[in-house]
Amino acid sequence: MTLERVAQDGLVLLGCGKMGTALLTGWLAAGVPPASVWVIEPNPTDWLKGCGVHLNQGVPKAPAVALLAVKPQMMGAALPALQALGNGKTLFVSIAAGTTIATFEDVLGTRTPIVRTMPNTPAMVGRGITALCRNAHVTDADFALAHALMAAVGQVVTLTGEDQIDAVTAVSGSGPAYVFHLIETMAAAGEAEGLPADVAMQLARATVCGAGELAFQSPETAAQLRINVTSPGGTTAAALGVLMDPETGFPALLRRAVKAAADRGRELGQ
Repeated sequence: MTLERVAQDGLVLLGCGKMGTALLTGWLAAGVPPASVWVIEPNPTDWLKGCGVHLNQGVPKAPAVALLAVKPQMMGAALPALQALGNGKTLFVSIAAGTTIATFEDVLGTRTPIVRTMPNTPAMVGRGITALCRNAHVTDADFALAHALMAAVGQVVTLTGEDQIDAVTAVSGSGPAYVFHLIETMAAAGEAEGLPADVAMQLARATVCGAGELAFQSPETAAQLRINVTSPGGTTAAALGVLMDPETGFPALLRRAVKAAADRGRELGQ
């Protein structure tokens, strides 16, 4: 088992907010012993205090992995605590948006093995998806370990290069917010058609969650699932006539939204 290296040599988790907590929960459930985990977190929750990990007790000399889960704006202040582990055998895995591999190499040393990842918040319910890329110092065994760590909270995809990470951020990293906004706007539209607000929200929420689960479980493509719901000349077709309009519908709107997020990611990385 890939995670045996973590049990043996230890893992350092720098930052344990919502995403760090989701990951740690997944690792403990996958059998990583709490005694093999060192967490650095200035504002620990009661759960974190009680889960048996080493909390704010420094770091081991040569852990298998150091996972960086602090917000990008806190990274500059937090990273020096782990500088001594750079240029060694410790694998660094970052889940911070906008912080490039080159930035980590500047602080930790150019020979440091670094995997950069982009997870998303459905990791909190074990249904995340994480994209990974690496620098030249990451061995295949290291990369497999990073994969296994992120697979504890959902699906994993491998990128051919770091240049793809801003697009991933824009699609799956920020994407849950687009879906939550879809729920909000569907509910508001239902209300405008005469439904009580609470009923409209329950309908919108359950519909989006149910359709997502159907897409998750079904072997059919998203396009085919859409076609399955659409009777020619029916109510769904009328709505899709609006939503699928190439100029004013989802195609143009989402292309603009995803591009805006990707452009912002590139700005943050500079």
